[in-house]
Amino acid sequence: MTNKPNSNIVIIGGGLAGLCASIHLSEHASLVTLIEKGNYPKHKVCGEYISNEVLPYLKSLGFDPFEFGAKKISEFELTTRSNRRIRAKLPLGGFGMSRYQMDYQLFLLAKSKGVNMIKDTVTSTSFENNEFILTTKGSGILTADLVIGSFGKRSNLDVKMDRNFIKRKSPYLGVKMHVSGNFPESKVALHNFKGGYCGVSKVENDHINLCYITSYESFKQYKDLEEFQEKVLFENDRLKEIYQKTTPEFEKPLSISQISFETKEAVENHILMCGDSAGMIHPLCGNGMGMAIRSAQLVSLCIIAYLQGEIPDRSALETVYKRKWQSNFSFRLKVGHTIAYLFRKDSIAAFLLNVLRVFPFLIPQIIKMTHGKPMKEA
Repeated sequence: MTNKPNSNIVIIGGGLAGLCASIHLSEHASLVTLIEKGNYPKHKVCGEYISNEVLPYLKSLGFDPFEFGAKKISEFELTTRSNRRIRAKLPLGGFGMSRYQMDYQLFLLAKSKGVNMIKDTVTSTSFENNEFILTTKGSGILTADLVIGSFGKRSNLDVKMDRNFIKRKSPYLGVKMHVSGNFPESKVALHNFKGGYCGVSKVENDHINLCYITSYESFKQYKDLEEFQEKVLFENDRLKEIYQKTTPEFEKPLSISQISFETKEAVENHILMCGDSAGMIHPLCGNGMGMAIRSAQLVSLCIIAYLQGEIPDRSALETVYKRKWQSNFSFRLKVGHTIAYLFRKDSIAAFLLNVLRVFPFLIPQIIKMTHGKPMKEA
């Protein structure tokens, strides 16, 4: 076996997956470069609830979310459009932390580990003679032995690569805001409304994160977000109460459109895809952040095995990574798609929610199907 200690790794995208992978790999490669087009800290449209499955891994990287005010979450609440309420304990529990704080602290940790941080945009990638060539807006041409793609849900690079999912419709809209007010910090809630649902949980600074997703077809019937919220979200009494009895912390809500839950490939043009770039679980399942962090560990362990000669060549690396990605996430994604499909069917959703009210012990079992077991340390 031949070690490859001098490998140069470039990670495109500095969200949770990219940052965690950069920290993990920083001690195993001669140069790890992370390219992120945005500034830190910044808010992102995100549910901001994370399963405790990721805690052992995060702590082994040197990051403890509770040092930065993360809220411990142990309870789950679901309300229906007809204002019925279902409650359950979370099997593993979780924590609430804003992307503003979490990404920023991971960014600082990555810098302290010697990761080369570049604020720039990658406009194209190519693979020639066993080497990657990356064109950027501001830094010129970069080369790399290995590239990890962690550039999120939808990117111009996806278009450039002509990825299959990008050709299909992406009919969802996500909206997020932080508010101040009364909400139990130990609870994460999911409030259903016609055409979507809203997640609610506390993050650091005692702010409450409100993040909802809806179909664009539902939203476009109204002139703006305010009218949509008043005429659709507020049919759910709990949502109406939260919105009307809290104080907004943002000047205006953040929104993101063209959200896609289509199947993606874990490897494209020899780039190892990570986080939402490899696949996105439906937000209804509430564990996208956990999946992103787990995928960072997965891609890092595969690359380390390759660098140490345990995986003999690039072809084998790609094969192993695809197989492990499928093994870890394909079932979760299928369950997520199924749950989302059922929730879109009003009559079916109403029936299932009534079943859950009668048999609440089923809720932790469903949650387990979209969450993983506690992760191992790095």
